[in-house]
Amino acid sequence: MTDPTNVNPQILDSINATQQAVLSPPVVKTSGAGKAYHSVAQSTAFAVQDAVDQMRNLNTISTTAIGVAMSQFLATGDPQYMDAIQQAQKVVEAGAENLKTIGQNAASVLKEFPSG
Repeated sequence: MTDPTNVNPQILDSINATQQAVLSPPVVKTSGAGKAYHSVAQSTAFAVQDAVDQMRNLNTISTTAIGVAMSQFLATGDPQYMDAIQQAQKVVEAGAENLKTIGQNAASVLKEFPSG
């Protein structure tokens, strides 16, 4: 019967080779940089998604406000409701500009971040 505490040298060589392949400083550094890049990419994607959600919400609110103001204007002829429509449109324009800025900044951050 063979000694159960004795390990086949080929198994030890295989374990050592695997450790050197995955735990060497260059591999760890490259792997870490790749993980950091993916984390930054995901964070910038979240920022853009949040800006898109904000834009969608602003559009919903502004469209509702425009509909109400238009209804009131048609019913009363009071020009103050036209001012409300213009203000609601400005909110949408500002939201679109905000989305553009966030998108450009996110792209810039990701482009300048080292990928590994």
